[in-house]
Amino acid sequence: MVILGRLKAKPLLVWQALCALLLAGLLVRQAAAAWNDGAGQVVRSILFGNLIVTALIVAAAAGLVHFHRLWRRRRAHIFHDGARLYAGSIEGWPLPLIRDVVIARNELGLSSLRLVVDDDSEVTRELVKLYLLEDRPEVVREAVLFAVAGVRGFPAGSVMN
Repeated sequence: MVILGRLKAKPLLVWQALCALLLAGLLVRQAAAAWNDGAGQVVRSILFGNLIVTALIVAAAAGLVHFHRLWRRRRAHIFHDGARLYAGSIEGWPLPLIRDVVIARNELGLSSLRLVVDDDSEVTRELVKLYLLEDRPEVVREAVLFAVAGVRGFPAGSVMN
């Protein structure tokens, strides 16, 4: 396993804290109506009370889990094993299919490092948001292209430097 990119710890901890605070606040808000009626009624109130708040509770819990997983894998977020490039432990792409790595903005204006994959689709794949990336984007881009060039048999990444 060759590590190509790491994530910053502070933004991940801040997002975890915000999700935890939101989750706690929503749980207290939802349970406050049935606080004196017993534990069973409190649980029913949380699950079946205001369905919009219940959906927000689920979203906050999912956000907490997501950012905790990112935080646990922050030191080895972007890596390859010689055959595939991975972002986290879930997403992966075969190295020979990767054509380029670009920086693009989404609808909210957040920049991210994206892969151009040769799989007959016009969509780029998000590798990592730039505000979460600990290393400079150019360094990670060159490392990915060097790994791709090594699989193709010609180390073009070393010729570019």
